[in-house]
Amino acid sequence: MSEELQDEVEAINSIFGAGSLVQAGEESDIYVLSLPEETVSLRLQFPPDYPAVPPSVLSTNSSGGRRGLGARDLELFRGALGNIYQPGFVCLFDAIEELKRLQEEAGLNREPSLEPKGTETDKEVAARQNGSTCSSHASGLGPEPPWVESDPFVELKSTFVARCAAVTSPDQADQYVQHLLASKKRIRDATHNITAWRIRGPNGTSFQDCDDDGETAAGGRLLHLLQLMDLWDTMVIVTRWYGGQKLGPRRFALINSAARDAFVKAGLVDDSAGSKKKHSAK
Repeated sequence: MSEELQDEVEAINSIFGAGSLVQAGEESDIYVLSLPEETVSLRLQFPPDYPAVPPSVLSTNSSGGRRGLGARDLELFRGALGNIYQPGFVCLFDAIEELKRLQEEAGLNREPSLEPKGTETDKEVAARQNGSTCSSHASGLGPEPPWVESDPFVELKSTFVARCAAVTSPDQADQYVQHLLASKKRIRDATHNITAWRIRGPNGTSFQDCDDDGETAAGGRLLHLLQLMDLWDTMVIVTRWYGGQKLGPRRFALINSAARDAFVKAGLVDDSAGSKKKHSAK
């Protein structure tokens, strides 16, 4: 397995959940891709010189879905690969996203997407463009939030740092984000500040939201991580400083790794296996 493919397998399983992309057998160049929110899985063959040469989509397996879904997704994914692949660049994450787009065009999506649209709110634009104003009002945003900070994760000069905190309401989560941006110029000036939170409300209600801050799909992936770990009353913000070299799908694995490290340091998950330790932050 090439280093690029190894990184891509790790990234896909980090983004979409363990077992999303698995080797079909020992020392095999064939992998099984379980498509997100689908009953269909695809068998892909990666040549030894991938990504210089594209993968091949061999076949599909459908379980529990409507008749014909497998053949439909097989053709759509082949089309997605054809649209996305560029020699020398890993392509699987982008191909999955392109598949979603093609499904939407064909009116075939069966589940609403959790992914944000990648646009900033007016308030976020104002916070980004008026740094001095934000700083001058930091004292009016309340006390310093009880952040637990991850170790920095650095790759190709890009740096990722996560912070998590206990929250009890959507307003509090928003206040914590605004406090961080207003009081920390280096964070405010970062390339991306990706956030996600899940909160249990009264009478069985619940709230969850995310913001990718221009890093398309990252907020949704971060929220998915909270869901997989069954973490509640918790928010996380991952800050990225871009180092000038593109990381491809590897960046999503680094975002999730930084978030997990913050959860571990906060005592929300076990360090050894990354398994859940508690349901909510304290």
